Amino acid sequence: MPDVHIAEVGPRDGLQNLAHEFSVAERIDLINRLLGAGPALVEAVSFVNERRVPRMAGAEQILREIERPGDVTIAGLVLNGRGVHRALECDLDEIRFAVSATDAFNIRNVNATVQATVAEFTAAVAPSRASGKKLTAVVAVAFGCPFAGPVPAAAVLAVAAQLVDAGADELILADTIGCAVPTQIRSLISALRENWPELPLGLHLHNTRNTGYLNAIVGVEAGATTLDASVGGLGGCPFAPNATGNIATEDLAYILRNMGVSTGVDLESLIGTSEWLGSVIPQEISGQVARAGLFPEIASHDPAQRA
Repeated sequence: MPDVHIAEVGPRDGLQNLAHEFSVAERIDLINRLLGAGPALVEAVSFVNERRVPRMAGAEQILREIERPGDVTIAGLVLNGRGVHRALECDLDEIRFAVSATDAFNIRNVNATVQATVAEFTAAVAPSRASGKKLTAVVAVAFGCPFAGPVPAAAVLAVAAQLVDAGADELILADTIGCAVPTQIRSLISALRENWPELPLGLHLHNTRNTGYLNAIVGVEAGATTLDASVGGLGGCPFAPNATGNIATEDLAYILRNMGVSTGVDLESLIGTSEWLGSVIPQEISGQVARAGLFPEIASHDPAQRA
């Protein structure tokens, strides 16, 4: 199995729906802790309407004040051309542009059709390249939509083709409401890999129905090289009130490490950050490794203590 790039999305997806509202200073603290753990990428901010999503306010200040380890990509999420304009003015390495696979979700999310948002993505390609920023396309609700129901693979592939043809540097499929099963993951990632053999592919997975980790491994086997995850398993979708968080970064990193897959992540550091989060927010952290410990590190070396 190839090496996997873990993209930490906790500072954005993990925090946007929490009952606890993090201050800008707390968000900077969280981001710096995560940067120290050495993921390939940290999605630090989103450039959205701050009146609609007040928990994501202060993106520009955060990007000015966070630490800058040279080996971690700093990314920001955008939903439209206004977000792109803000992102281009900031010191970040990658712009992640989300486009939904269904009009129903896209209209609810950004008040625009899929084709209108694809056009905004296309317009973002040239200025992103001119500024030296990577432009990644994220296809939301790629496996199921809370408003339109099941999403045909052909519809996802059609949107993906437009984004790749426009100039996407990477393509990520998002299981936004956590409804995907491994057969869907394998089928779609394999189809993308067949169509674009050299294009970097990724997955953004939620663990709403306890399928997230299996989906991640199947996705990597099918050709995905980037996996989004959120420290502690935080996250959710505002349009899917019963959705639980993303797959937990520390749990994913543990699985991959014990499979012999290199991620470059410092697991002990991640666990420490997960434990810190658990002391700050009122809800229970869903990640399991921070609670159970790393194996075989915790195994007893005293035979008398073994059951």
